[in-house]
Amino acid sequence: MKKIITSESVNIGHPDKTCDVIADAFLDEALSQDPNAQMAVECAIKNNKLFVYGEATTKAKIDYDSIARTILKDIGYKNKFKIFKEISKQSPDINQAVVKDDISANDQGMVYGYATNETNEFMPLPILIAHKLMRQYETFRRTRTDFFADAKSQVTVEYNNGKPSKISTVLISVSHDKTLQLEEIQQLIKENVLDKVLKDYKKYIKDIHYIINPSGKFTIWGSYGDSGCVGRKIVVDTYGGVGRVGGGCFSSKNATKVDRSGAYYARFAAKNIVAHNLADKCEIQVAYGIGLSKPIAINIDTFNTEKKPLKEIYKYVENNFDFSPANVIKELDLLKPIYKQTSCYGHFGRDEFSWEKIKND
Repeated sequence: MKKIITSESVNIGHPDKTCDVIADAFLDEALSQDPNAQMAVECAIKNNKLFVYGEATTKAKIDYDSIARTILKDIGYKNKFKIFKEISKQSPDINQAVVKDDISANDQGMVYGYATNETNEFMPLPILIAHKLMRQYETFRRTRTDFFADAKSQVTVEYNNGKPSKISTVLISVSHDKTLQLEEIQQLIKENVLDKVLKDYKKYIKDIHYIINPSGKFTIWGSYGDSGCVGRKIVVDTYGGVGRVGGGCFSSKNATKVDRSGAYYARFAAKNIVAHNLADKCEIQVAYGIGLSKPIAINIDTFNTEKKPLKEIYKYVENNFDFSPANVIKELDLLKPIYKQTSCYGHFGRDEFSWEKIKND
């Protein structure tokens, strides 16, 4: 049976992603001073204005303005931003429910983790390539002054009988200086971005349709072309539309927020199920309740690809994984300032993160 799946990625100059990166930089600064910081400080951006808002209960002294301005400058903004802040402490009602002898979930909600053996990274092929295209574009654009940080990629893959068979379309849109002509942009991006990434996927290349800057020009970029805020790229951050996503975003949230940490641990368990050849694909849903130290429910779906009976897979998870917030934080070592690096190019499929490790048998 034939199936078509399309996934997208966005670069750091996209205003939503810019906000994610800034918010996670705030979190990292808090954790570097106070590992037990309770953080959910977000931001929104439009034109030359950055709005910083949320909750922070921490001993850390955070220079929000300096952190934000450093990131905006590194992205490529040359103007000075006006920064508006509205930050309060975490609600004491929430704090007393979470900060106990045994750390409890900071909110109710369901999270999902997914894995597939169709790539070495145990990620769906379309989102994996889309992220790699954005990483390569970021590397390329920093060698020049006429390409800017705002960019998007989109990859369409054909599947036969559940396995990828062909990359049918690759679309990329990149911001650029007015002096560049469309034909020059298309040639430069094809040679320096698309070809460099796709050379590793030759077995899927059969008459790819390339689309580069279909709008014709993209000279107004970032917050001057669009508004942005934290958490609007949930599908980009996870599995590219393959599998389901939970009810909350990741960026800005410390590890007691199970929207983030629970999703990381669900990916950890799902990846290990597939890596240990218990199934070709696996999706795990976990439900949490605020103030509760154990999850309410866990569901495992292997999409009829299991190599062992499902009851054995459930037993494997029960024997090897503890989804309680306290254990998730401890086992994945989530009190460290590691979050800024997660906020662009996907939270999964990257070996540098603890939730991507494969447990020994």
